Amino acid sequence: MVALCGISGPGVAGPLVLGSPSWAELSAADRQVLAPLAPEWNQLEPQRKQKWLGIAKRYRTLPPVEQQRVQDQMRAWAQLTPAQRQAAREQYKTLKQLPPDKREEVRQKWHEYQQLPPETRRELAARAPAPATPPPRGAPTPAQPPVSIPATAR
Repeated sequence: MVALCGISGPGVAGPLVLGSPSWAELSAADRQVLAPLAPEWNQLEPQRKQKWLGIAKRYRTLPPVEQQRVQDQMRAWAQLTPAQRQAAREQYKTLKQLPPDKREEVRQKWHEYQQLPPETRRELAARAPAPATPPPRGAPTPAQPPVSIPATAR
């Protein structure tokens, strides 16, 4: 069931918003893919639901390794607090505004960091200077890096 929640056209402000299906209205295949989001699905904003449904549709075309990566990321995203999710979204916006060469440099450094042994990452986090202002409660720290978010979920 797809309901039109908003209309966009000449003289009408605002984006076109498709339906906001409840968890029970999702197909069995979509529920299987989106299972990590089940507890909160009915509280998600319609736009977020549509983005996650887009991921579920593309999921079926992905190779098994990519499907597993998407599931892992979705589970990690579902475990984040609202503050952590907001921090991840803000970080994504900041990274997206960087020039392509700087973005690639950040990706490379992040990849190198992820390859470090856990004890080394803990040591680096312990030596990191304290931020000028404390991060929001639940925000990712160097020892708890932000989760990679599928671009369409942002």
